[in-house]
Amino acid sequence: MEANEIFKKVRRIEIKTRALSQQIFAGQYHSAFKGRGMAFSEVRQYNYGDDVRFIDWNVTARFNAPYVKVFEEEREMTVILLIDVSGSNLFGTRKQFKSELTTEIAAVLSFSAIYNNDKVGVIFFSDTVEKFIPPAKGKSHILRIIRELLTYQPRESETNIAEALRFLTNVSKRKATVFLLSDFIDRDYEQALRIAASRHDLVALDIIDEGEAALPDLGIVELSDPESGRRIWVDTASRKVRDTYARWWQQHSADTLNTFRRAGVDAARLYTDRDYVPALLELFRRRG
Repeated sequence: MEANEIFKKVRRIEIKTRALSQQIFAGQYHSAFKGRGMAFSEVRQYNYGDDVRFIDWNVTARFNAPYVKVFEEEREMTVILLIDVSGSNLFGTRKQFKSELTTEIAAVLSFSAIYNNDKVGVIFFSDTVEKFIPPAKGKSHILRIIRELLTYQPRESETNIAEALRFLTNVSKRKATVFLLSDFIDRDYEQALRIAASRHDLVALDIIDEGEAALPDLGIVELSDPESGRRIWVDTASRKVRDTYARWWQQHSADTLNTFRRAGVDAARLYTDRDYVPALLELFRRRG
């Protein structure tokens, strides 16, 4: 992609997503994700009715009188975008590729964060952690993130969500708001999801293309797995083949939602051919 073309794409995404962040998401984002953490403010003498769990025993012993720790809502938050860049994201049968939708949503969330004076960091992952951009503030930082989303070429093509979540818990010791953007075509990541959700405010954004839900009747066709590279011939004219695939997809879809529920993770499903604004607003409203 030429530098001039990259600049134009970045600019288009910036104009659209910045407007959405300012006009639609600003208030909803604040109510949904602010106030989730409390920071230590000061120590003062105990007053009747104070929660005894907040007694500072060291200070109490030093002054021979009860003192309590006072906390206040954190004014600054760290937002981390955990973004799946595996091969299956280069898929789209309707309006756009899943990777294009991911880029736009990541931009919306990033602009919403900086308007609330929050830091934003990004982790790109496939079946390994591909790239880590440490959290920072400012428009230039967000534009860098958008450029990376548009131009980054992953080294690997398969998916390992658990590995990405383990990296997150190791690299981010302080509680953060984490958006995990993936199509979740993976397995054995529930335990890692549960651990990450216990340490961070984790939200799953499931990126879906409707073309994945069913096989069209196209006769005998060669299908290629974009992650493993495996190729197989499939008779899509067979009703049995199409029904078997449809049942697999329905089961996968249900299993993914159940995994989120068991791990205690809020989630939204976003489709390549639908307006994502209502789904994100509904997610924010549920959390507000």
